[in-house]
Amino acid sequence: MRERRSDPFTGRLGEAGIGGHRLEIIPAICERRRHGIARSRPDDIGAVLTICMQMSAALPTDRCWIVDFADGSREQRDLLGGKGANVAEMTRVLGAERVPGGFTITTAACVAYMKGARRLPEGLEQQVRQALGRLERSAGKKLGDRLDPLLVSVRSGARESMPGMLDTVLNLGMNDETVVGLAERTGDERFAWDTYRRFVQMYGNVVLGIDSARFEQAIAAAKADLRVRLDTELDAAALQKLTRAFQSFYDFPADPFTQLIAAIRAVFDSWENERAVAYRRMNRIPADWGTAVNVQQMVFGNLGNDSGSGVAFSRDEITGAPEPSGDYLPNAQGEDVVSGARTPKDLRQLQQLLPDIHAQLLEILRKLERHYGDMQDTEFTVQEGRLYMLQTRSAKRPAQAAVRFAVDAVSEGLLDRAAAIATIDASSLEALLHPIFDQSAHYEVVATGIAASPGAAKGEIALSAREAVLAAAEGRDVILVRSFTEADDVAGFHAARGILTSEGGKASHAALVARGLGRPAVTGAATVLVDEAAGEVRIGEHLLRAGDRIAIDGTLGRVTLDEVPLSEPVVSEHLQTVLCWCDELRTLGVRANADTPADAEKAVELGAEGIGLCRTEHMFLGERQPLMAAVILAEDEVQRQRAIDELRPLQEADFEQILHAVEGRPITVRLLDPPLHEFLPDPTTMEEGSRERARVEQLQEQNPMLGTRGVRLGILYPKLYEMQVDALFAAASKVQGARVEVMVPLVAYEAELSITRALIERAAEPHNPGEYLIGTMIELPRACFQADEIAGDADFFSFGTNDLTQTALGFSRDDIEGRIIGRYIDVGILDRSPFETLDTPGVGQLVRMGAWLGRKAKLQLKLGICGEHGGDPDSIDFFHHSGIDYVSCSPYRVPIARVAAAQAAIRAAK
Repeated sequence: MRERRSDPFTGRLGEAGIGGHRLEIIPAICERRRHGIARSRPDDIGAVLTICMQMSAALPTDRCWIVDFADGSREQRDLLGGKGANVAEMTRVLGAERVPGGFTITTAACVAYMKGARRLPEGLEQQVRQALGRLERSAGKKLGDRLDPLLVSVRSGARESMPGMLDTVLNLGMNDETVVGLAERTGDERFAWDTYRRFVQMYGNVVLGIDSARFEQAIAAAKADLRVRLDTELDAAALQKLTRAFQSFYDFPADPFTQLIAAIRAVFDSWENERAVAYRRMNRIPADWGTAVNVQQMVFGNLGNDSGSGVAFSRDEITGAPEPSGDYLPNAQGEDVVSGARTPKDLRQLQQLLPDIHAQLLEILRKLERHYGDMQDTEFTVQEGRLYMLQTRSAKRPAQAAVRFAVDAVSEGLLDRAAAIATIDASSLEALLHPIFDQSAHYEVVATGIAASPGAAKGEIALSAREAVLAAAEGRDVILVRSFTEADDVAGFHAARGILTSEGGKASHAALVARGLGRPAVTGAATVLVDEAAGEVRIGEHLLRAGDRIAIDGTLGRVTLDEVPLSEPVVSEHLQTVLCWCDELRTLGVRANADTPADAEKAVELGAEGIGLCRTEHMFLGERQPLMAAVILAEDEVQRQRAIDELRPLQEADFEQILHAVEGRPITVRLLDPPLHEFLPDPTTMEEGSRERARVEQLQEQNPMLGTRGVRLGILYPKLYEMQVDALFAAASKVQGARVEVMVPLVAYEAELSITRALIERAAEPHNPGEYLIGTMIELPRACFQADEIAGDADFFSFGTNDLTQTALGFSRDDIEGRIIGRYIDVGILDRSPFETLDTPGVGQLVRMGAWLGRKAKLQLKLGICGEHGGDPDSIDFFHHSGIDYVSCSPYRVPIARVAAAQAAIRAAK
């Protein structure tokens, strides 16, 4: 690791400064202020004043809500959304002849719409007319023209990709006149009526909220009447009849501009639909971002066998291998591919169907990947032998693909190490540590499908998102089994251990969402027949019902009914390479929280530099709990000492094993912390009126988490702490190279630590311990305020951010997570749980204050984090800028912390 500055304010914030006075500096400063990262510095303020003066002179008084594709760029992602910014950039890179024209209505317009009680912001409708006019002139067609009509798509586009969560309307501009013109222009009456039918169906469903089942039932009836199986087998007359049937469901607006404005509103409104809100919550996307709306000229993949639509990745989206992959559907629109309702062909088959198009596509993928410096996920359409690119974005990919791409990109000279590390979503690495099927297990494969998201899972069958959520709430593992998934199933994805669908490909909704959430998934398993209404799944000769057990392997695309054992994964060579690079770049140390030798060994295996928190109370639960109860309930000191003497050899053996496991790395042992009641028997199970029950009831507390626990326990029962320290240093004397740090929990007063330090030193002295450290866990606001005084008796501080969050916010974690936080997120008070990601403006500032005051009093004071936030990438970024020396997290999050710490250092260097 590189050497790092020690000052928690100036040493870190100076590295995090913004280099240039660009327009982006204003939201950057506001973002830093909102998350508590820094106060505005003089260079910030000067830049803002300069920019504001320039803007006031240069900008028109009317607000501009629209940017044409030709005028945008990827640097405007916050304003244009990811899709709009990338389409604009792609237009520059590939040329307007390859990218259908259009314009983007900005995220600012959506925010204004939401704040304005869902009224379109002033001037937007007129600007839409003007932008449409520009598009019509460039396309040589007009919206609503009866001879050669322009049709457009209206798509969402948030800053961060939200696949399937927001709404889209295709083929907009169709009516009774344009359908005739489109038929004459293309010479294909069936295509024209199919386009009209699709639009009427989508407008009714998306804009007006009519249940999609009504449309699907009508389509099914039409196919039954003609005795055909596929939609593509319906002729022009049948499609015309279907269109009229759909129009009877609602008052269809014939005016194309009315259609356009209504579609724009629908996309804005979809930002607040239930599935989008749930997805934002799970992926920590702020509610106040809003979505952009992209209006783009339609091109058609359903004009015959020389047409089609597809999704293409510049590399394999599952493994990251340097071969393009994706899906292609001949004679289909893009919605047919991504909806999962039809199973597409593998992209490689495009080479046989349309070899010239395949070659052009591969060259474009290489060009886009070089330009963006990242693996790309594209959408394309082939219209009568001509290739059009509709969208590109950095590909969402599972962790194994992310690390493979990073390593390959460096070896190919595409990226340097720092840039390659920055492409990895650190949180996703947890998926590499998920169980897989035991390699030695023999099992019957009852079905195969597409390996859509890696990892293995097993559980009970759940046939709906609701069933999955209810089962998960009861602690049962489930596999969500569906014909194909829709956006409304997102809560079920979150609750399920894995996903299995009978339809869809690698780019289907199920595949995209599963990869994003790190859930194993098998899609397109055609022999899996799902009957949700009957509550049944048939797989070959096997008839299963909801609640029956099933197992899936999302890495190999396999399904089995056998109870296959799962095994721990092995860290791949690519991941090891990335982690080594990260260790060279990061300045923040990474330790692990481990209470057992097995946990400590796993932590060391995954790269932990030591144990930042060993919770000794876990060694006293289970079979040893009666001994602890005897210590607390003893009627005199003789009885108490007898019970303590029985515990001591057990404690020494525990410490000796874990010290061997860490192999000379530092280990921070926290003395007993939990409240008394955790060690006492339940009084209701004891004889009523007995002395023992009376004693237990006497020791019960109204608020045990703020009662007799931590250092208070050591001061009330000093022999207990003495026994722990004696056992620890006796064990350390037997383990060569042992490096011991003793941590005193829940200190609020400097005298508490002073008294306990003297106790520790007395108990350690007989063992000739050599060098060791004594410190405290900072987990109370008063300790942060008085950190300079407490530092006088401390060699280190370890911030216990779990309890510090509880005590600073007045939140009981066990109660508030299930009852309050969800509602707080819904109404915008919070955008995520403060127990998952640090509340930087509040709790974070307490950490900074404690760190600064502690170092002010004692410059060499070591600073660490040992709460769950130590494994959260966003929190790690904050700790990097706060003068912290190391974070400590659960063993399986150590690789995440190593990558996140390197990414924080990379961002700071920029």
